[in-house]
Amino acid sequence: MKRSTTNKIRFIMDECIPPVIRDSRWFMYPFFKIWFKNSNLDKVMNFKKNVSTMTDEEFADIYRTTSNLSKDRPTDTNQATIDHILENLDPGATNMLDVGCGRGYWLDLVADRFPGLELTGVDFFDDVPMKRATYCRGNVEALPFPDKSFDIVTCQHTIEHLKNLPKAIEEMKRVARKQIIIATPCQRYYFYTLDLHIHFFPNEYSVSSLFQLPSYECRKIDGDWLYMAKV
Repeated sequence: MKRSTTNKIRFIMDECIPPVIRDSRWFMYPFFKIWFKNSNLDKVMNFKKNVSTMTDEEFADIYRTTSNLSKDRPTDTNQATIDHILENLDPGATNMLDVGCGRGYWLDLVADRFPGLELTGVDFFDDVPMKRATYCRGNVEALPFPDKSFDIVTCQHTIEHLKNLPKAIEEMKRVARKQIIIATPCQRYYFYTLDLHIHFFPNEYSVSSLFQLPSYECRKIDGDWLYMAKV
C-alpha cells in the first residue's frame, strides 16, 4: 500500500471519527489484526504503555521482528516528498548520511541520481546491502561519526520512533556540516496507532521547533512534513 494511500486513510480515521471511538481498543483491534498480520497483537497494542521501560535491545527488536503491511512497500516516504528533496539537495555537497536508512531505498535513489556523492547509511540492522553506500550499524542517539562529518544529513520517517528524541537531534546537528533534511508524518496523538510511533507532529511548529535552526523550510506534502534547514 502506497504511503500516500495510508496517509489518506489515517486522515479519515484521525480527523473524521470521534476520538472516544477512534482511540478505543475494541474499535482499533480489527485494524491492528490486519495491519500487523495477526502477529504480536498484545505487544504492539500496548507498545506506548511499555516503551519507557524497554531496553535499547528490546526496543530495536520490536522493529526487527514485527511484521506489518508497511514492510511490503520499499519506503515510507511519499513520492512527492522524495522528488522535492532530490531537487533541493545542497549542490555543493560531497557526502551525505541517511539516519535510519532502513533497507536503503533512499540511498539507492541518490546513488543513481548523484554518482559523485559519497553515501553512508546508519540503522540498527546487522547489515543492509546497498548499491554503493557504506552501511554502519549504530544508534541515532549516539552516532559513530566525528563532528561535522557530512555535508548533508537526511532522516526520513524515523524521528517519530525515537526514545530519546532530543539526544538524536543533537547528534544529527553535531555531524551535519551544511544541510539537515527531515521527513515525518503529520499526525495527531492517539494511543492506538498502527505505526509504533512515540512522537507526534500535528502542526508545522512541532517540527520546526525541534532543531532550533534559523534558516529552514517546513512544508506539508501529501500528509507528511518535510523540514529542510541550513546548518
